Amino acid sequence: MAENVQYTEDQIRSLDWKEHIRLRPGMYIGKLGDGTSADDGIYVLVKEVVDNSIDEHVMGHGKKLDISITEQRVEIRDYGRGIPLGKVIDCVSKINTGGKYDSKAFQKSVGLNGVGTKAVNALSEQFVVQSFRDGKTKRAEFSRGELVLDVPEGESKEPNGTFVSFVPDDSIFRNYRFIPEYLEEQIRNYTYLNAGLSIRYNGKEFISRRGLLDLLEHKTHSEELLYPIVHLKGQDVEIAFSHSNAYGEDYYSFVNGQYTTQGGTHLAAFREAFVRTIREFYKKDFEATDIRGSIVAAVSIRVQEPVFESQTKTKLGSIEMGPDGPSVKSAVLDFMKKAVDDFLHKNPASAEALLKKIQLNERERKDMAGVQKLARERAKKAAVHNKKLRDCRFHYSDNNGDLKHETTLFITEGDSASGSITKSRRVETQAVFSLRGKPLNCYGLKKKVVYENEEFNLLQHALDIEESIDNLRYNRIVIATDADVDGMHIRLLMLTFFLQFFPDLVRNGHLFILQTPLFRVRNKKETIYCYNGEEKQKALQKLGGKPEITRFKGLGEISPEEFSLFIGADMRLEPVILRDASIEKILTYYMGKNTQERQEFIIENLRVEKNTEEEIGIDAA
Repeated sequence: MAENVQYTEDQIRSLDWKEHIRLRPGMYIGKLGDGTSADDGIYVLVKEVVDNSIDEHVMGHGKKLDISITEQRVEIRDYGRGIPLGKVIDCVSKINTGGKYDSKAFQKSVGLNGVGTKAVNALSEQFVVQSFRDGKTKRAEFSRGELVLDVPEGESKEPNGTFVSFVPDDSIFRNYRFIPEYLEEQIRNYTYLNAGLSIRYNGKEFISRRGLLDLLEHKTHSEELLYPIVHLKGQDVEIAFSHSNAYGEDYYSFVNGQYTTQGGTHLAAFREAFVRTIREFYKKDFEATDIRGSIVAAVSIRVQEPVFESQTKTKLGSIEMGPDGPSVKSAVLDFMKKAVDDFLHKNPASAEALLKKIQLNERERKDMAGVQKLARERAKKAAVHNKKLRDCRFHYSDNNGDLKHETTLFITEGDSASGSITKSRRVETQAVFSLRGKPLNCYGLKKKVVYENEEFNLLQHALDIEESIDNLRYNRIVIATDADVDGMHIRLLMLTFFLQFFPDLVRNGHLFILQTPLFRVRNKKETIYCYNGEEKQKALQKLGGKPEITRFKGLGEISPEEFSLFIGADMRLEPVILRDASIEKILTYYMGKNTQERQEFIIENLRVEKNTEEEIGIDAA
């Protein structure tokens, strides 16, 4: 029987705007995180401020933007019209206050709800806003949403625009850090979607003249593409696409300059429209998976008063292009039906290359059909007796892949290591997959090997990515190996597996490396865990005397009680970030046949301990 809890007027609370944001930050910025994922809250804070400056640019005000980000402080200066001086404080501290409710002023902006900068204000230890407008200026300073300094209007020689500075509140964003690669990618996307806009980030200028064509050229390498990038642009729809020999489907979707990482109605429309257009052009009913297999594409649309499925605007929910416009689906379909068809008729070489790729995908799919069926049967049979996977209770891909739970799969090697993690994990959201020895070096092999190799087959079955990575059961895939030569080798072999067959998992920020301490330094009063030699020296200085020093040679040496400290709230994860280097070149150089160039690299680096991933164009940032 439920406990008899009093429910009276005393239990009814009214929170002001900043209290509500700080109590329920996830409603406004999604997950908090520590900065190791591209969609963590600290990057959303940056985005919310920059979005306002981008909207000014879209409306024809301001051709440049200055962004400075240090370890903690963010400074953003645009050169738009500047916030009207009498409303500077209201615009950052009164909920549902802003200039975008007037659709004439901001026809196709991103921020429509008057919430963004208020959330940044409430979640910042320090927040400064200053507007420059027609020779005058207004400045205000806040702390956690509370106004602490209201500077009267004064004269200014600065050009028009708005300056915002903030320091995220470390009581909310615990142990956070900004990863430059995530910020740089975020900034590049703004320039691709806003031709002619110059963004200077920490002294480096980013600018694009050709929109999505520049984006795909940055994301791909011409030697990997089967035909030149197709770039087509209409009034409110812009697309770019090509095909490669990589596995999977790689998409970048945008709405009003906003990167919609989870897609939405516009991306669904593109995927459907592409299949229909190709079928009609070749006059053959190809399978959709054969048409889209190995595609790399970008789609951008401009929608009046867009509706997103969350405040963080990562998934478009709009059905219509505007109050009086066509549906998103029909707008994208009508544009592509004509533009793509025209292009293929005018470029027979590209049309021929695309046809050959579709036919190759078709043959490979049919060749693998029997292997896949047998592999699924083996995986199901093995699951009955298999102790390789200690699953968790919740999973990631509920409700079409929307984030329901922060779930993690640890991939580790050996009974002792997997046993320690299993005993110390959070059963609700953390799972463990145990490798048996070193996995196969799968570089250069066809995907058929994933089904024929028992280890790989069971792993992809555990991840539920046989058909599509959209079914991924865990938000984070964490490679947890010993910090020795064998552990590093296993780590590289697993990286090769994911890059070779499931590169989208890496591109989409799902792959991580677990950092565990190398040393334990302790005396009778205190224990300090150290992740590198520098931290060990600091611990020795702090503890003084002759403390006990333990060097962890492997994960199996860490007790379950200690392991719980390293995979809990303060878990150190290094994201695997795919930089600009070609996947094919990376894997050929480091995992292919030995070369003189690689021998010279090994000789030059023999005496220096380094994280191998950092040397191969992959960042374990």
